[in-house]
Amino acid sequence: MSDVRHVLVLPDRDAAEEAAEALGARFGLDEEPQLVRDALAGEDDAEDAQWLLVLRDERGRLDPAALDEFAGEWEGWREEP
Repeated sequence: MSDVRHVLVLPDRDAAEEAAEALGARFGLDEEPQLVRDALAGEDDAEDAQWLLVLRDERGRLDPAALDEFAGEWEGWREEP
């Protein structure tokens, strides 16, 4: 199996948590996505952070375009590897 990961970048924690819940229902994930705070350079305030959802896709069954569209529903995007 390969170590394929997808990273969705979301504007805030609320959006990331809502998207994480919806991901499982929409894409039938085998495991929960990892939620990671990504502080912007030089910023300590949580308001100035993006949130990442990291998805493992060892079977390569998740469509990158569908994930990008999904992230867009929360004003986010899928990061290219």
